[in-house]
Amino acid sequence: MTTRLSRRSFGLLAGAAALTGLSACAARPPAKARVVVIGGGFGGATTAKYIRRLDPAIDVTLVERSKSFVTCPFSNAVIGGLQDISTITHSYDALSERWGVDVIHDEAIAVDTVKKIVALKGGRQLSYDKLVVAPGIDFKWNAIEGYDEKAAEILPHAWKAGAQTITLRRQLEALEDGGVVALSVPANPYRCPPGPYERASLIAHYLKTTKPKSKLLILDGKDSFSKQGLFQDAWAKMYPGLIEWVPLSKDGKITKVDAAARVLESEFGTKHKVAVANVIPPQQAGAIAHVAGLVDKSGWVPVDAKTFEAKQAKDVYVVGDATIAAPQPKSGFIANAHGKVVAATIVNAVNGKGQLEPSWANTCYSLIAPDYGITVAGVYRVGDKGLEEVPGSGGVSPKDADAQFRALEARYARDWYKSITTDTWG
Repeated sequence: MTTRLSRRSFGLLAGAAALTGLSACAARPPAKARVVVIGGGFGGATTAKYIRRLDPAIDVTLVERSKSFVTCPFSNAVIGGLQDISTITHSYDALSERWGVDVIHDEAIAVDTVKKIVALKGGRQLSYDKLVVAPGIDFKWNAIEGYDEKAAEILPHAWKAGAQTITLRRQLEALEDGGVVALSVPANPYRCPPGPYERASLIAHYLKTTKPKSKLLILDGKDSFSKQGLFQDAWAKMYPGLIEWVPLSKDGKITKVDAAARVLESEFGTKHKVAVANVIPPQQAGAIAHVAGLVDKSGWVPVDAKTFEAKQAKDVYVVGDATIAAPQPKSGFIANAHGKVVAATIVNAVNGKGQLEPSWANTCYSLIAPDYGITVAGVYRVGDKGLEEVPGSGGVSPKDADAQFRALEARYARDWYKSITTDTWG
């Protein structure tokens, strides 16, 4: 059976295989090592799959609560009414049936990094030689006064895709024409830096086409954002008068909410009474990273720049949004890239091979409308002071691009999504 890979994915795999000197097609010998992976998102699922591809003699167990994974990429298209949530929902079947990953649908509740044991909520204990923690994000509840898990049922964050995505979509569908929608954006760092502004764009597209008397208010906890010029140029052309962006310096930071009344209050007391409020709260590494003692005072996990081994524990690797990996963004693309590097690092270590000299690439697509896309890209390496962006490697879409170019970028965004989800879970 063959596997369809993008040219770039094939190159990454081939390079990692060359480093390990192993054949991905070899028959499975007795287990050389036991690897446990906590979390089945872009980072965790990729790590599990690629360890098995690079060395089938390594036993890999993936622990993931959910029976399927709903991606944050393209969840904004669901919120904007362009897609159904089924189109961004992915099964773990191929990881187990095709690649031989032991997938356990349970929750990791404790990690003993000395005895090398992971405890599961269902009562099982898993021993490991190497542990990969890919917990994604959790929210800092009540960092905004009045905003907790109960309030999020009324004022959804939808920053973990799934039920909250559907809640926000239904609230927009129920909105009366002329109602005000508010989007509250936190200060950095948070998952997917351009994500709130893509969401604003696709909500604006929905309002323009179905509820043209309505307005969208972006209340921002900072004064600048990713791809800002491209977003604002597009808003002026496509949604004039519909989107209002209020930055930090103009009292855009929301510090208090009254969920029942749907009132958002800013740092200096300005109150916004709205019909629909999408409140994206401040974030931190997922809970198991805290339980395992992997985080520092920032709430995120410091890692070795080359290996992504946690600085707080030996033989524990952390991938994806939970890491401190600036200037890399917290994105699905980067989490997938982390997974491949960590997979090759672990396989090399198990087989007594040398350490990698890794590099990572990221491309982040954003849709302004169904046929209007923009991008930002970067390439990263390990420098003298840690992770750094390769000079001249990145950039954003050209500002003066025509409609045909923007339509192509929207198409590339959809093609990228098909490629990376197949690469991760296929």
